[in-house]
Amino acid sequence: MSKHERDEFLAALHVGVLAVERPDGPPLVTPVWYRYEPGGAVEFNTESTSEKVKLLEQAGHASLCAQREELPYAYVTVDGPVEIETTDRATRVDIATRYLGTEMGTAYVDSGGAAGDDIVVRLQPSRWRTSDFSKLDLPSG
Repeated sequence: MSKHERDEFLAALHVGVLAVERPDGPPLVTPVWYRYEPGGAVEFNTESTSEKVKLLEQAGHASLCAQREELPYAYVTVDGPVEIETTDRATRVDIATRYLGTEMGTAYVDSGGAAGDDIVVRLQPSRWRTSDFSKLDLPSG
């Protein structure tokens, strides 16, 4: 994928799969709702008391993979340093409505569905891996 294609793919609606190393075993891997603007950081909300936040603080970096699950398959994986800060309602609503639509996403946040999501994590992509099966010369059929 070109830089433009990978930015557009990552900015499109996908459930991200976050991976962060554990000091005593395999990485923690978990799905996340996220947002991304080309050239910026991948942002997602989570709970400050979660194992995810503790591991992100320890590691200081993480990986995220977004994929297209139907033909033609494609994925973008980014690795990079993370920043962890307190989030706000606007960020929670923006990310929730991206996945649930305006009405349901706002209701989800206002009903307490995202009440525990008091942290925003910003993953700054520094390394990219991509694949797009639509660019492969495969036989049809």
